[in-house]
Amino acid sequence: MLLTIVIFLAIIAILILAHELGHFTAAKLSGVKVEELGIGFPPRLLSFKRGETIYSLNAIPFGGFTKLLGEEDPTLPGSLASKSIAIRFLVLSAGSLMNILLPIFLFSISFMIPHDMLLEKVKIQEVALGSPAQSAGIEPGDTILKINDRPIENRGDVSYIIHLNLGSEVDILLQKPDLSQKEVNVKPRWNPPQEQGAIGVVIAGIDSTIVRESYPIWKVVPSSIRHCWEILVLFRNEVVSWFIRGTAPQLAGPIGIAQLTGEVAKAGFGPLLEFAAFISINLAIINLFPFPGLDGGRLVFVALEWIRRGKRISPKKEGLVHLIGFISLILLILVISYYDVIRIIQGESLLP
Repeated sequence: MLLTIVIFLAIIAILILAHELGHFTAAKLSGVKVEELGIGFPPRLLSFKRGETIYSLNAIPFGGFTKLLGEEDPTLPGSLASKSIAIRFLVLSAGSLMNILLPIFLFSISFMIPHDMLLEKVKIQEVALGSPAQSAGIEPGDTILKINDRPIENRGDVSYIIHLNLGSEVDILLQKPDLSQKEVNVKPRWNPPQEQGAIGVVIAGIDSTIVRESYPIWKVVPSSIRHCWEILVLFRNEVVSWFIRGTAPQLAGPIGIAQLTGEVAKAGFGPLLEFAAFISINLAIINLFPFPGLDGGRLVFVALEWIRRGKRISPKKEGLVHLIGFISLILLILVISYYDVIRIIQGESLLP
């Protein structure tokens, strides 16, 4: 339990530091005065001042902040609000940009670390009646060799690529029982019938073996960039699925993420780095949601000013909106954390 807490806090600190350094660096380069760079929320534990900026470590670990001069008040020299729309947009979005760039580094390290890789042949066991797979001519006994020209090394590859392409046709290269090959086109469904997958097959892995793999840096960087992009696509597909299926998202607060951290840490350092990268990407996306109190909420006010041709919302009104939004976020986190605690007490996991 103690090790889980330490690992969780270390991951959160790294992700928050990266996010706030994005805001901090963009503000400094843009001539915006940074009053304080804080990890965690007050009360303060430690602090020191260098130049015009206070650097602080605070008691509540689930967050961080970059306090910029005059975020809503354009009358103060060197304030954020006194800068152009383009500069404000850059400063406000720089935190999420850093949380997108950090995973490239984390994935790269993970891919370079020697790790166990499951290799197996993926065979079709069952094909559902009336499914896209049956319509395409996929039959029990077929072996999946490639999907969209990507070699299939295990069952996880099949699920991953199919979910990347929900609603779009994919090319599947099959090997028939007589060893002949056949390519078919299948369109994975957004909302398949209950107990059926997106294309309507049941698969199994045979001739499984574990190999030890690691990759050179000139391969891992392009792979990491592609993997980050694909996670964004998977996130988009998941959100679309919520609306199409009419299902509620599974939410986790800090306590739930801490539980997941402990479970992933058991798999090793590489999977833990990949988990941290995944959380970083989610943090980037969530912070860009157009909700008051988040970076996305502040970007909405910048966008409104641009639409209104420079006419600003009253600083007092904007500040009040962000304050209400921040309080609402804290309340939401408390509610989600309550259900996280209940789930842990009941011995349930967020992992499938």
